[in-house]
Amino acid sequence: MTPDLPALVSRLSLEQKVTLLTGASTWTLAAEPAVGLSSIMVSDGPTGVRGPALDDRDPSASLPSATSIAASWDLDRVRKLGKLIAAEARAKGVGVVLGPTINLHRSPRGGRHFEAYSEDPWLTGEIAAAYIESLQAEGVAATPKHYIANDSETDRESVDVIVDERTLRELYLAPFERAVQAGAWMVMSSYNKVNGAYAASNDLLRTPLKSEWGFDGVVVSDWHGVKDTVPSANAAQDLVMPGPDGPWGAALVAAVQAGEVPESAVDEKVERLLRLAARIGALEGAPAAKHVPAWTAPEIAELLREAAADGMVLVRNDGVLPLHGAPKVAVIGQHALHGRGQGGGSAMVFPAVEHSPWDGIAAAFPGAVSAPGLPPVSELRPFPRGALTAPDGAAGTRVHYIDESGAEFGAETFPSGRFGWLFAPELARSKRLEFRTVYTAEQSGPQRIGFAGLGQVTLRVDGVTVVDEEIAPASAELVSGVLHPPVRSAEVDLEAGQQVRIELDLVPFLPGGFPFAMILLGTESVFGDPEVELQRAIDAARDADVAIVVVGTSESIESEGFDRPSLALPEGQDDLVRRIAAVNDRTIVVVNSGAPVLMPWADDVAAVLLSWFPGQEFGTALADVLSGAVEPGGRMTTTWARHQEDVPVWNTTPQDGTLAYDEGLNIGYRAWTARQDGPGPVAAFGAGLGYTQWRIADVKAVPSDDGGAQISATVTNVGGRSGKQVVQAFVSRVDESAVERPALWLAGFATVRAEAGAATPIAIEIPRRAFQHWSVQEHAWIAEPGRYAVRIGAGIDALGDEHIITID
Repeated sequence: MTPDLPALVSRLSLEQKVTLLTGASTWTLAAEPAVGLSSIMVSDGPTGVRGPALDDRDPSASLPSATSIAASWDLDRVRKLGKLIAAEARAKGVGVVLGPTINLHRSPRGGRHFEAYSEDPWLTGEIAAAYIESLQAEGVAATPKHYIANDSETDRESVDVIVDERTLRELYLAPFERAVQAGAWMVMSSYNKVNGAYAASNDLLRTPLKSEWGFDGVVVSDWHGVKDTVPSANAAQDLVMPGPDGPWGAALVAAVQAGEVPESAVDEKVERLLRLAARIGALEGAPAAKHVPAWTAPEIAELLREAAADGMVLVRNDGVLPLHGAPKVAVIGQHALHGRGQGGGSAMVFPAVEHSPWDGIAAAFPGAVSAPGLPPVSELRPFPRGALTAPDGAAGTRVHYIDESGAEFGAETFPSGRFGWLFAPELARSKRLEFRTVYTAEQSGPQRIGFAGLGQVTLRVDGVTVVDEEIAPASAELVSGVLHPPVRSAEVDLEAGQQVRIELDLVPFLPGGFPFAMILLGTESVFGDPEVELQRAIDAARDADVAIVVVGTSESIESEGFDRPSLALPEGQDDLVRRIAAVNDRTIVVVNSGAPVLMPWADDVAAVLLSWFPGQEFGTALADVLSGAVEPGGRMTTTWARHQEDVPVWNTTPQDGTLAYDEGLNIGYRAWTARQDGPGPVAAFGAGLGYTQWRIADVKAVPSDDGGAQISATVTNVGGRSGKQVVQAFVSRVDESAVERPALWLAGFATVRAEAGAATPIAIEIPRRAFQHWSVQEHAWIAEPGRYAVRIGAGIDALGDEHIITID
C-alpha cells in the first residue's frame, strides 16, 4: 500500500523539499528521514549496469548493443534481458537504471546509434515496452531517454532541433508515448533544444508527457542538462542531476519565495519523487524492495550467448554457411583477435570476461590459424586481472592520492590496468596520483607497454622512464576527450612470466574543472612489417578451406559525444577483405559495428554476417552461428546504404546553432521507399537470411473491433532444419490522402521458431493507431477514412500481395 504522498510532502519545509530535487551526489538521490525516504542509487544501464564506479572493481554483465537486441525482433528475449538487468541492478544496490535509449536512427552518422534500437518508431516503442515492463516487474525503475530529438551528438548540449509538430508526434515522441503506456517510472530529458527551448525547460515535458499521456513518474535531467532555474522548474522538470550542486538549490528556494515558481510545482515534483521511491522500496510505509536473486556466471553467459547469436544478421550467403565438418579455417583481422563488444560513452560497462572472435572460432574449429593482416589502431588494452601485483602483495594496482602539500591522504587498490573517476571527491582533492604495480608478462617477445589518459604523466618501466610529457585531450567535447584519450607506449622485450615494475605519476587534467578521468595502463599489439604481415594473412587464407575476415569499428569511432564523419570502415579494412577474397572464394566477412558501415565488397564475398556490438559473449555466439549450432536470428532494424551518397538523411551538423529535420516523416526505410529510382540499400529494413526456408500462406486481413485490423497466416518451415522467421506487416494508403504520408510503414510483426516441416499459425494485431495520423489542426490523432493496403513478408523487400482494409 502506498503511503499518503501529499501528506508526506506537507511535513517538509520548502528548503527540505528543494534539497530532494537535486541529486545528493553523482549517482545518488538525497534521503530525507522526516518522511522515511532512503537514498536511491542510479546507474547507467542500456547494455549493462555499471554501478557508481567507472572501472572494473565491480564487474558487470556486458549485454549486446541495443541494435543487436532489436535485431532479434524477439520480445520474449528482450524481457529475459530486462530481468538480467534487474538482477544486476539489485546486486549493485541500484534502484534506477538509466535506460533504455529510445531515440531514433535518423541518420546513420549518429554516434550513439548502437545504443538505440532502430529507425522505426513503432518497433522502437514495442521493444522499449518489453524491456521496461520486465525490468520494473522486478522492482527496478527504467528510464527511457533522451526526451526529445537527441538523435545525433554534434553540439548536443546547445543545438536547437527544429521539427514540425506532426513529425515530432509520429516519429520522435511515439516511442516515449509507448514507454509511458508500458508504465515507465522515470524519463530523462535531453541536452538539446527543441524548437527554441532546452528540453529540460520545454513545454513538451508538461504536454504531452504528463498531461496528455498521464506520466506520473519523475523527469530526471541528463547530467548537467538543466541550464536555468525558473524556466526548468516551471516546465515540469522534476530532478536535477548530478548533485549536490546545480541550478536549483538555493536559487529555486529564492524563486519560490519571490513568486516566480509556485510552491505547488515544487510539491508536485517531490510527490513524484516519493512515488518513485515507493515503487522501488525506498520509502517507509510502502512495500519493501523486491528480492531479486543474483544470476550465476553460467546463467549470464548462456543468455548473453543466445542473445548475441539471435541478433546477428546474415546479409549474404552463397551456401558457405553454416560450416560443416572440420574445415581448415583462417581467421583474419585485428577485430578477430580483439573484438568490440560495446560502443563508447556512458553505456560502457566492464565485464569480468570477454570472448573474442578468435577465442570462439579456435574452440569450435581445431586447427584454425589467425593473422591480423593490418596494423592495429593506436589502442591500449588494459592489463588484465591476474597479471598485476601491488607492492603490498595484493592483486592489482595501488593508487595513492597526493594533495597540494605533497601529502598522501588516501589510497586504494584497483584489480586491473583500468581506472576511472566521475565527479569523485578524491580526484578533485588530488594534485597528483601515483600508480604502483608489478606486471607479469603473459608471453615472450616484444611488447608495447603504455598509458592512456590526460595530464602531466611520467611512466617508468623497471625504473626506466618511457613517457614524460603533458598529454592534452584530442577532442574539445568533454565526454569524448576523457573517454578516448591519446595513447603513449614504448616497446620492451619480455619473457613469459617475467615481472616488471610499473610506476606512473600523474597530475590529472580535469576538463572544465570536473573530477572526471579515465586512465589505462596496459599493452598495445606489436605488429611486424606491414607488407610481411599482410602477405602472411593472404597466405593463410589461400591455404585454408574457409577464410573468416572480421572487420569493424570501435568505441573510439562509435561513441557518445560525437557523430561519425564517414560510414567507411577504418583505413585498410576494405582492401584487406578484397585481398583475402581474391585468394579464397569461400571468404566470410563478419562486420563488428554497432551501426551501419559501407561494404563495397559485399557482392564479392561468399557470406556477410553483421554481428553488431554483441557484448561479452561475442566469440562464443559467433562460433555458434558459423558452425550452425544456432541460426543467425537477426533481421535488420536500420537500413544500410550501399554507397554513402545514397543515404537519404545525412546531415547531423547544426547550421548557426540549429539542426532542421527538413526530411519530415521520411527517415530510414520510409525515405528509401519514397524514392522513385536510384540504387537500393545493401541491407534493407527487416531483411536477414537464415539456414532454412519458409513459406507464408493463407494470408487474411480483416478489420478488428477496435478500429484496427487483424492479420492471420500460416508460416511453414519448408527447409531441412529448425529455424526462425520474422513476419512483418506494413501498411500503406491506397486512396488519395488529404495529408502527406510515407509510402509504407511498419505496423506489426510475429516471430516464429519452428522445426523442419512444421506449420505455425500466426496472428498480427494492427492497432487503430497504425491507420491514424497526427492532425496539426485538431491536435489529435485522426484516422482518415478510406482504403489501406496491408502486406506481410520477411522484410521490406520481400512483401507479399496487398490485402485491403477499409477504415471508417
